[in-house]
Amino acid sequence: MSFLYNVFVFLHFLGWAIVLGGYLASLRSPGLYRGVFHGAATALVAGIVMFGLLEAGAVDNPFDRTKLTVKLVVALVITVLAFLARRQGAKGDNGTGAVTPGLKHAIGGLTIVNMLVAVFWN
Repeated sequence: MSFLYNVFVFLHFLGWAIVLGGYLASLRSPGLYRGVFHGAATALVAGIVMFGLLEAGAVDNPFDRTKLTVKLVVALVITVLAFLARRQGAKGDNGTGAVTPGLKHAIGGLTIVNMLVAVFWN
Protein backbone atom coordinates (compact mmCIF):
# COMPACT_ATOMS: atom_id res chain seq x y z
CA MET A 1 0.00 0.00 0.00
CA SER A 2 2.92 2.30 0.62
CA PHE A 3 3.83 2.18 -3.08
CA LEU A 4 0.27 3.10 -4.07
CA TYR A 5 0.29 5.99 -1.60
CA ASN A 6 3.58 7.24 -3.08
CA VAL A 7 2.11 7.09 -6.60
CA PHE A 8 -0.70 9.39 -5.48
CA VAL A 9 1.78 11.69 -3.73
CA PHE A 10 3.62 11.98 -7.05
CA LEU A 11 0.38 12.70 -8.93
CA HIS A 12 -0.55 15.28 -6.28
CA PHE A 13 2.78 17.10 -6.68
CA LEU A 14 2.55 16.86 -10.46
CA GLY A 15 -0.93 18.39 -10.44
CA TRP A 16 0.17 21.35 -8.33
CA ALA A 17 3.25 21.82 -10.51
CA ILE A 18 0.98 22.04 -13.55
CA VAL A 19 -1.25 24.60 -11.83
CA LEU A 20 1.61 26.80 -10.65
CA GLY A 21 3.55 26.43 -13.90
CA GLY A 22 0.49 27.23 -16.00
CA TYR A 23 -0.23 30.27 -13.88
CA LEU A 24 3.34 31.57 -14.04
CA ALA A 25 3.60 30.90 -17.79
CA SER A 26 0.43 32.88 -18.44
CA LEU A 27 1.31 35.96 -16.38
CA ARG A 28 2.13 38.08 -19.45
CA SER A 29 -0.94 37.00 -21.40
CA PRO A 30 -4.59 37.81 -20.72
CA GLY A 31 -5.55 34.14 -20.79
CA LEU A 32 -4.86 31.11 -18.62
CA TYR A 33 -3.75 27.75 -19.95
CA ARG A 34 -6.44 25.09 -20.05
CA GLY A 35 -4.12 22.64 -18.32
CA VAL A 36 -4.44 24.59 -15.07
CA PHE A 37 -7.89 23.10 -14.49
CA HIS A 38 -6.66 19.59 -15.28
CA GLY A 39 -3.72 20.00 -12.91
CA ALA A 40 -6.00 21.26 -10.13
CA ALA A 41 -8.43 18.38 -10.65
CA THR A 42 -5.56 15.88 -10.62
CA ALA A 43 -4.13 17.32 -7.40
CA LEU A 44 -7.58 17.39 -5.77
CA VAL A 45 -8.44 13.78 -6.63
CA ALA A 46 -4.97 12.52 -5.68
CA GLY A 47 -5.21 14.37 -2.36
CA ILE A 48 -8.60 12.86 -1.60
CA VAL A 49 -7.29 9.36 -2.37
CA MET A 50 -4.22 9.96 -0.17
CA PHE A 51 -6.46 11.17 2.66
CA GLY A 52 -8.61 8.06 2.25
CA LEU A 53 -5.58 5.79 2.41
CA LEU A 54 -4.40 7.54 5.57
CA GLU A 55 -7.83 7.33 7.19
CA ALA A 56 -8.12 3.64 6.34
CA GLY A 57 -4.80 2.97 8.03
CA ALA A 58 -3.32 1.53 4.84
CA VAL A 59 -0.23 3.70 5.32
CA ASP A 60 1.64 4.09 8.57
CA ASN A 61 2.07 7.90 8.50
CA PRO A 62 1.04 10.31 11.23
CA PHE A 63 -1.23 13.06 9.91
CA ASP A 64 -3.15 16.10 11.10
CA ARG A 65 -6.81 16.01 10.05
CA THR A 66 -7.22 19.77 10.51
CA LYS A 67 -4.32 20.54 8.20
CA LEU A 68 -5.58 18.12 5.56
CA THR A 69 -9.10 19.56 5.82
CA VAL A 70 -7.77 23.09 5.27
CA LYS A 71 -5.78 21.87 2.27
CA LEU A 72 -8.85 20.08 0.92
CA VAL A 73 -11.00 23.21 1.13
CA VAL A 74 -8.33 25.37 -0.52
CA ALA A 75 -7.80 22.76 -3.25
CA LEU A 76 -11.54 22.61 -3.88
CA VAL A 77 -11.74 26.39 -4.20
CA ILE A 78 -8.76 26.41 -6.61
CA THR A 79 -10.37 23.70 -8.73
CA VAL A 80 -13.69 25.56 -8.94
CA LEU A 81 -11.90 28.82 -9.82
CA ALA A 82 -9.84 27.03 -12.48
CA PHE A 83 -13.03 25.55 -13.92
CA LEU A 84 -14.60 29.02 -14.07
CA ALA A 85 -11.46 30.42 -15.69
CA ARG A 86 -11.52 27.63 -18.26
CA ARG A 87 -15.14 28.42 -19.13
CA GLN A 88 -14.41 32.14 -19.27
CA GLY A 89 -11.35 31.57 -21.49
CA ALA A 90 -13.22 29.17 -23.78
CA LYS A 91 -15.08 32.14 -25.20
CA GLY A 92 -11.80 33.41 -26.71
CA ASP A 93 -9.45 32.07 -29.33
CA ASN A 94 -8.68 28.35 -29.12
CA GLY A 95 -9.81 28.10 -25.52
CA THR A 96 -7.16 30.47 -24.18
CA GLY A 97 -9.15 33.68 -24.28
CA ALA A 98 -8.94 36.45 -21.73
CA VAL A 99 -9.63 35.67 -18.08
CA THR A 100 -10.44 38.19 -15.36
CA PRO A 101 -7.11 39.13 -13.70
CA GLY A 102 -8.58 38.70 -10.21
CA LEU A 103 -9.67 35.16 -11.03
CA LYS A 104 -6.30 34.31 -12.53
CA HIS A 105 -4.31 35.71 -9.60
CA ALA A 106 -6.63 34.09 -7.05
CA ILE A 107 -5.76 30.71 -8.56
CA GLY A 108 -2.03 31.43 -8.39
CA GLY A 109 -2.17 32.93 -4.90
CA LEU A 110 -4.26 30.14 -3.42
CA THR A 111 -1.96 27.55 -4.99
CA ILE A 112 0.99 29.15 -3.24
CA VAL A 113 -0.99 29.32 0.02
CA ASN A 114 -1.81 25.62 -0.28
CA MET A 115 1.87 24.79 -0.78
CA LEU A 116 2.86 26.94 2.20
CA VAL A 117 0.30 25.17 4.39
CA ALA A 118 1.68 21.81 3.27
CA VAL A 119 5.26 22.74 4.08
CA PHE A 120 5.07 24.94 7.16
CA TRP A 121 2.05 23.65 9.12
CA ASN A 122 3.41 21.17 11.64
